[in-house]
Amino acid sequence: MADIKFTITKPLGVLSEGSKGWQKEINMVSWNDRKPKIDIRDWGPDHEKMGKGITLNNEELKNLKELLDGINMETLEIE
Repeated sequence: MADIKFTITKPLGVLSEGSKGWQKEINMVSWNDRKPKIDIRDWGPDHEKMGKGITLNNEELKNLKELLDGINMETLEIE
């Protein structure tokens, strides 16, 4: 399997942190020297290991923001 090359071009924020130092982060990430995209995933403390995540292009990010803006968080039964 080929190595995956990534560069975090701009950290945008940390959504949560686990007890072992892993953080769910939102970043701008360039995968295999391509144009950076929004990326949400779990990262190990040194950013050498990562969990499964989601990568969004500009249009997908706009759609996600619109969907989130339309959700009344008080009516959701989530923890």
